[in-house]
Amino acid sequence: MADLERTPLYDLHVDLNARMVPFAGFSMPVQYPTGIRREHQAVRESAGLFDVSHMGEFLVTGPDAAEFIGWTTSNDPLALDSGQAQYSVMCHESGGIVDDLLVYRFGEDRFRLVVNAANLDKDWAHLKGQAARFDVQLEDESKGVGLLALQGPLSQEILAPLASEDLESIGFYEFTQGHVGGAPCVISRTGYTGEDGFELYLPAERTAAVWEALMDAGSSVGLIPAGLGCRDSLRLEMGYALYGNDLDDETSPLEAGLGWLVKLSKEAFIGRNILMRQKADGLARRLRGIRLLERGFPRPGYEVSFEGVVCGTVRSGTMSPSLGAGICTAYLPPAAKPGSPVEISIRDRMIPAMVVAMPFYSDGSLRK
Repeated sequence: MADLERTPLYDLHVDLNARMVPFAGFSMPVQYPTGIRREHQAVRESAGLFDVSHMGEFLVTGPDAAEFIGWTTSNDPLALDSGQAQYSVMCHESGGIVDDLLVYRFGEDRFRLVVNAANLDKDWAHLKGQAARFDVQLEDESKGVGLLALQGPLSQEILAPLASEDLESIGFYEFTQGHVGGAPCVISRTGYTGEDGFELYLPAERTAAVWEALMDAGSSVGLIPAGLGCRDSLRLEMGYALYGNDLDDETSPLEAGLGWLVKLSKEAFIGRNILMRQKADGLARRLRGIRLLERGFPRPGYEVSFEGVVCGTVRSGTMSPSLGAGICTAYLPPAAKPGSPVEISIRDRMIPAMVVAMPFYSDGSLRK
């Protein structure tokens, strides 16, 4: 893995005997000796600390910053006040998804876009290709930013003694600028787990010290390091989409169940015409949640049958630690609705399953 990039916490993960794997061009911890199930449980019951410094951060400034982001994303950045964030997608003219991302508004003409590491180069090229017609400046901040995700019902209790700001006043998808453990930090009440928690944007060189401070503060109440393995099982239990599995260049946000991110009332954004046509004509497929009725592990790529016909493949799948059942997603015909029986081909056996509404798990501590 010598050619892989490393986050500021790489040496720390190695010292913790994490299992390091290639992910989005980085060497990342998929799990620690505690194991994925224990890490998953900790986030649901107390707290887990994730290194997500591989994510990309782009700074957008200038008089046309809001207009530029409004053109390149499907959501409406003008709806944001300073100190608020929103989930959004960037689309191709075809309506397919370039990437899903977070948009942070720091002021009238200052925004940060947080993108998936695997799409960083593609996203940068896409945005730069659209920037010439706007009075904006783009800066790739990714190398200088470390990102920690403290997630779980005890997150605020753990973070509060180290934070300079009043955490109780930070609402869901809101953020503030302050200090954590003495380091300058953007403190954001966001996450990818379905639990209450914070994402902490830090100078790369200060990230390891803040990790250590958080672990010291939280170990007595059950805080443990958490890897990408449980991050995936946690997000899937919530029905949160993963780019490269549930979303890609060929799937539209309407098909993916992300219609709430698509503001067709906006005058213009990339992909709007195709998405308006999709909405008017009706969708040929929809991303659905599926729960197995017998024991089985529904891995991505396994065939899914509806009414006796193979109609899709598993996009994301796992054995849910919280539910004790196999869960997955797949694009299915519109007739396959919650309650519809389906079958998944697992090792030459047809395993009965049922389409269910997402999220699969609804008992998290997430504040909204």
